[in-house]
Amino acid sequence: MDPRCNSGDVTEPDDRDALLDLAARHAKDYLDGVGDRPVPPASGTDDLLAAFAQPLGTTGRDPRQVIEDLVANAEPGLTAMSSPRFFGFVIGGTYPVALAADWLTGAWDQNVGLREVTPAHSAAREAVEGWLTGLLGLPEGTTMGTVTGGLMANFTGLAAGRHAVLARAGWDVEASGLQGAPRVRVLVGEERHDTVDLALRYLGLGEPEAVPADDQGRIRVDALADALTDEPTILALQAGNVHSGAFDDFAAAIPLAHEHDAWVHIDGAFGLWAAASPRTRHLVAGFEAADSWATDAHKTLNVPYDSGLAFVANSTAHRAALGIHAPYLIHSKGAPDPMELGPEFSQRGRAFPLWAALQYLGRDGVAELVDRMVHHARTFADGVRAMGGEVLNDVVFTQVCTAWGDDAKTAEVERRLLADGTAWMTGSTWRGRKVLRIAVSNHATTDSDVERALQALEVAANG
Repeated sequence: MDPRCNSGDVTEPDDRDALLDLAARHAKDYLDGVGDRPVPPASGTDDLLAAFAQPLGTTGRDPRQVIEDLVANAEPGLTAMSSPRFFGFVIGGTYPVALAADWLTGAWDQNVGLREVTPAHSAAREAVEGWLTGLLGLPEGTTMGTVTGGLMANFTGLAAGRHAVLARAGWDVEASGLQGAPRVRVLVGEERHDTVDLALRYLGLGEPEAVPADDQGRIRVDALADALTDEPTILALQAGNVHSGAFDDFAAAIPLAHEHDAWVHIDGAFGLWAAASPRTRHLVAGFEAADSWATDAHKTLNVPYDSGLAFVANSTAHRAALGIHAPYLIHSKGAPDPMELGPEFSQRGRAFPLWAALQYLGRDGVAELVDRMVHHARTFADGVRAMGGEVLNDVVFTQVCTAWGDDAKTAEVERRLLADGTAWMTGSTWRGRKVLRIAVSNHATTDSDVERALQALEVAANG
């Protein structure tokens, strides 16, 4: 055996190509079969641990056999999240063109934190920034940070807000920290996503003050008016409630908050993309007046994971909150360095898959993608009602919240559905009831997939 294989050092082109071809073949085999395999995994973590946790050898192994073993060990524990019948969480699928670009991103291996060090990615990122701010209708001059996901996108927008409201109060939080700083109030709707709370914890702002929501989870503007004061304040609104898909009333809430000089952040992990379609743009009416926005392109846009996006209208606040300079770094003399627009020093080249997906789809393609997901959600709602289930939300976007009698029956329907394996829908609790939530997020989902999932749901409901 070649000693390079035993040490794991694959440097010769023939060895490298054989290894990459092997991985590509396994990847293609998985993708070819993902639409037909049961959606839940066949084995659990404890079942798989023995295979993965073999004692680590003293010497290395043939890399080809390492890949073969990885595939064999992982296969029973893979959840078919890219299946067109996975509706369990709002996580989306991946367009082939974006996946191919992601493979290239890994091969190119660019650390893209500095604009002038990796100009290919910087140019792609700035092109995507311009396309998306235009596509979504955000203000001219908005800057975009590419981050890991929705949590860090919320973190970035809220960090810029923390900087801005404290600066208005005469406090430099980057220099002086939070000890002794004026109090920052953070107002949220009582049905905000948990990542907002977690981001606030990371930022040292503690638990937010919850403002009552209506029966669809939208923040009540009358209650917000009562809660606002002239203290330094951040208001976090949402585009797409995780249970109902509902959107806050941005046209009413944002001007009201700005009257009190509050910073307004919008968590739009999946719902921000409603702005990309003429048919759904009314859902976000007035949202462009906010100060920052967060989304996750893996969800509705269907690019690979590690694709959070943070937009901030005030580039100065954006860069001040997150930027750092050091003499050994080659900093841009003009446009921002990517490391100034997100919390990470080292960054993967996230813009390449985004660039590829947007080039493939175009403006009309993104709108059609959004419209198709909404169509599927409405078909699900109609099908659930026809078989005697309850739809608890107004289906305005891509979420359908269902119930099947009492909580015990709903939980049993979920259990039976997952045992069947045709589709995955996730149980939750919403407004005091056990629910089965259907989240439409995958570009690959067809009318036929929806019909198959509904048939499996009917079997589960009828026991």
